Amino acid sequence: MVGRRRSLVRDGLLTILFLGLVWLAAHRLAGGGVTVIGQPRVVDGDTLAIGRDRIRLIGIDAPESAQTCERDGRDWDCGQEARRHLARLIGKAAVACEGRADDRYGRRLAVCAAGREELNARMVEDGFAIAFGDYEAEEADARARRAGLWAGTFDRPRDWRARHGGMAEAPHIDMDWIKALLRRIETAWTSR
Repeated sequence: MVGRRRSLVRDGLLTILFLGLVWLAAHRLAGGGVTVIGQPRVVDGDTLAIGRDRIRLIGIDAPESAQTCERDGRDWDCGQEARRHLARLIGKAAVACEGRADDRYGRRLAVCAAGREELNARMVEDGFAIAFGDYEAEEADARARRAGLWAGTFDRPRDWRARHGGMAEAPHIDMDWIKALLRRIETAWTSR
């Protein structure tokens, strides 16, 4: 009986410790958001520069500037077209980018909007970028409509970079679902 009680106490303390660590991690993930606003220079189909800030559109991967794709039996400059498409979406509007972390190359990973238009989602919807940790529904829609890249054949930008000595990059994983789960756990725990 005493051994069972100790086991329950130990399990309870370990659970509290684990939930405390999860809560701490959630608060660290939720904090530190930075918004950058300004007229950007479009570097490529998924990278902007606003002043000195370089911003990588999180959750998407566009063809590299030198990358070509095939459509209707012909090569086309899909990397340059992705860059031009992003520039057209922005036009002369100021862009607001919100991100919480930098990638290993010093670029801010962010969701950006021109007016009410979220650029990350729109690039994937229009077929000029692929899902890279997010925006899978938009990619499926673009693929079904054979929009942009999906009108022909192409190497995924990650594969193209690997073959041409470019930067290796892991897919961007949106942590919002983890934060939402942790908020629910915290709410349930504190409402007891």
